[in-house]
Amino acid sequence: MRRFIITRAPGAGKTAILRQLELDGFSVVEEAATDVIAAAQARGTLQPWTHPSFIDLVATLQRDRQIRASYQPDEVQFHDRCAVCTAALAVYLGHPFSPFLAGELERVKKEAIYQTRVFFIRNLGFIKPTEARRISFEETLRFEKIHEHTYRNFGFELVSVEPASLVERVSMIQAAIA
Repeated sequence: MRRFIITRAPGAGKTAILRQLELDGFSVVEEAATDVIAAAQARGTLQPWTHPSFIDLVATLQRDRQIRASYQPDEVQFHDRCAVCTAALAVYLGHPFSPFLAGELERVKKEAIYQTRVFFIRNLGFIKPTEARRISFEETLRFEKIHEHTYRNFGFELVSVEPASLVERVSMIQAAIA
């Protein structure tokens, strides 16, 4: 099993890339933060990311999805973010690393759950706000730097996926894992 992380700052086109990889037959494990935000907003919490429990909710859902994801021994699986992304999000939001997040980061490292090469989707030069994505383009650039720094600190190699057509970006990823 080879698990690859695909990540980025908001609005870079990661979701379209993951959908295409899934259409091409790869297993994809979904992102957690957007779902945690959507569920909290549906319950009436408009800005769940401001609450101290937010980071642990995201990390817990990520862990659960990773553990539940079925796979074949020779399969390639793409994960839409992981606990390292949640650590970067905590730094960006000014939340401390909870004992749970610290433990999850240690588990990911100790068990070598993911390949050390991470596909880092570069921004497209703009951002389209949504209910869950209330961030300016300037803020995405700041978050992108935090994201890169966090991954490198945890020993990952970033493979930049530069702006291009969807087909070109997906082809680049598929060639890199071949």
